[in-house]
Amino acid sequence: MPTIIGHHNITKGANHWLTSPKRKELFGPLGVTNIRTFVDPQDPTRVAVMMDVPDIDALQAAMQSKAAADAMAFDGVVPESLVILVEIEGVIAPPIGAPAGCLF
Repeated sequence: MPTIIGHHNITKGANHWLTSPKRKELFGPLGVTNIRTFVDPQDPTRVAVMMDVPDIDALQAAMQSKAAADAMAFDGVVPESLVILVEIEGVIAPPIGAPAGCLF
């Protein structure tokens, strides 16, 4: 099961983002586990989430949904700042959303 990191900016404050139930509501049904949150101590508007994702394609589809857009809006996520990193274990995989056969 790959681990992913998503980092982004927020507008509603770190405490609001940290205590939001939206992560579990959105990612729980996808089987996402081991969700960990991080805040930049030098700039608390920069945050990250790390989690184990059983199905990257399902995550990608969920992130394009209205539910994800609503959750991000509730949490104060700046969508255009979102960067998703995927753990690679010895094999170079195509980026999320890349056409089949693409290696970067």
